[in-house]
Amino acid sequence: MITVEQAEKIILSEIREFGVETISIQHALGRVLAEDLLADRDLPPFDRSTVDGIAINYKGLENGNNRFKIQGVQAAGEQPIPIDSIDSCVEIMTGAALDPSLDTMIRYEDVFIEDGYASLQTKVSKSQNIHLKAKDKRQGDILVPANQIVSPAIIGIAASIGKIKIQVKKLPKVAIISTGDEMVSAETIPNPYQLRRSNGISIQTALSKYQISADTFHLNDHFDEIKAKLSELLIQYDVLVMTGGVSMGKFDYLPQVCNNLGIKQLFHKIKQRPGKPFWFGKSVENKLLFAFPGNPVSVFMCLHRYLIPWLESSLRIKKAPLFAILQNDIQFQAPLQYFAQVKLKVNQQGQLTAASVDNNGSGDFSHLAETDAFIELPLEKNSFNKGEVYQVWTYK
Repeated sequence: MITVEQAEKIILSEIREFGVETISIQHALGRVLAEDLLADRDLPPFDRSTVDGIAINYKGLENGNNRFKIQGVQAAGEQPIPIDSIDSCVEIMTGAALDPSLDTMIRYEDVFIEDGYASLQTKVSKSQNIHLKAKDKRQGDILVPANQIVSPAIIGIAASIGKIKIQVKKLPKVAIISTGDEMVSAETIPNPYQLRRSNGISIQTALSKYQISADTFHLNDHFDEIKAKLSELLIQYDVLVMTGGVSMGKFDYLPQVCNNLGIKQLFHKIKQRPGKPFWFGKSVENKLLFAFPGNPVSVFMCLHRYLIPWLESSLRIKKAPLFAILQNDIQFQAPLQYFAQVKLKVNQQGQLTAASVDNNGSGDFSHLAETDAFIELPLEKNSFNKGEVYQVWTYK
């Protein structure tokens, strides 16, 4: 068996590039941006008013004038109105462009208007209430760097610079294959010795957060059936994700099938609980196969600890590791790296905390709904104390 760190290193050495495609911004939500979004002009593109009020030339105030003749009224989007004299002003609405002859805005609340004149009612500073041209960004500056998930804010920025189509990372084609004669479809009423399938849809749903529409399949524990289907799927898909069939049972055919198909085993079994029998390999065509043990908690842990980090690395999504303060003591005597299910909270000091929950092993998936993450506890220790800090892998 290899360690968690060794398994992580092997998997992340197999990151892939799947190319780039151009799509409309209406369909870009959740995809990974593959280009920098640049300002197509200065932002803002003109000196703009941030209030409704009057615009003056500050030299008028410096000359002792406190009463300005209104020369016109200008709405946002209209051509700027110039003044003929520093003793004049223009009524200007929020967002409107200022003519170069004007350099200071005063709110309506701070002026008294009567008989075509505006009298100041408060102290004024030069250039107040004006969003100056290019204050935010200059033409050609990067507004949004590549390699991040497209959000509603990014879509809004793209629209503001006229980018109605953007480049995004292509996604891998993924097939999810569950195995086991005892597994029946979710809508079936199982007999006393059967279980409903849940692993496939759990993985499929987790990948949908990255806009991957994975296809799901189910195979019975028959060598020839598994071999034939894997041979077919390896042609059609970039990544195969399997659950079940990788342990030491007489009907766990996957390692033997993969060897028969020429799929290179990169590792089999990790010093961890849950998920020890995890198998990972690649075909001659560099297609990857993640084969998780069949227990639901094992699948969930391996998915979030290995497959999703591989996917994010392949798509160049950068995420900082997350750590939490353990809230209770944990004893774990097995010579394995333990991933405990925990509930996460933020305490009054703004620190992330993790409280573990008791469960009945990797087949007990009932606690996944009430917990938020796995906390990764070091292999070299058996006792983990309240107040110690460890990395967590979230699944909510």
